[in-house]
Amino acid sequence: MTTPMQFQELVAPLARFAQGRALDAALQRDLNLEFPPTGELFRRIDQACHAGIAAGWMCGQGDAKRRFGRVFEAGDATYGFSVDVVDITDLVGNHHRHPTGEIDMIMPVTPEAKFDGHGAGWLVYAPGSGHRPTVSDGRALILYLLPEGKIDWTQGGLE
Repeated sequence: MTTPMQFQELVAPLARFAQGRALDAALQRDLNLEFPPTGELFRRIDQACHAGIAAGWMCGQGDAKRRFGRVFEAGDATYGFSVDVVDITDLVGNHHRHPTGEIDMIMPVTPEAKFDGHGAGWLVYAPGSGHRPTVSDGRALILYLLPEGKIDWTQGGLE
């Protein structure tokens, strides 16, 4: 079983790697090279997410199609990033913007599941970007890091 503190220790190397870097295509490429879906850390975080959900301390909000929750607020232990995990099955979510950017770790549960058109791996949204988070072709877990924990939900979620 994974505890929240053990999970924080697992995620810390990712946050440390991204700290101070521009949230852009270069970071996305580097994350996919340094922490690939076939790598040990990616696999361990994926397993820890499933264990945290099963234990009830992760993804405690939502419904059958979308369960979510903030695991950690932005702070020193997470190098200034908040850490959230969402468990989505075939759903288009509410629109939001990323004032400081967003780093997504995509962990398909259904092998062919995609998040915003991307399979297993990393997706980085630049500061000022926005989207309607979408999981297609099954179920996926997405861990996302937000610099300073910043996210802006757009009015009515329809923009």
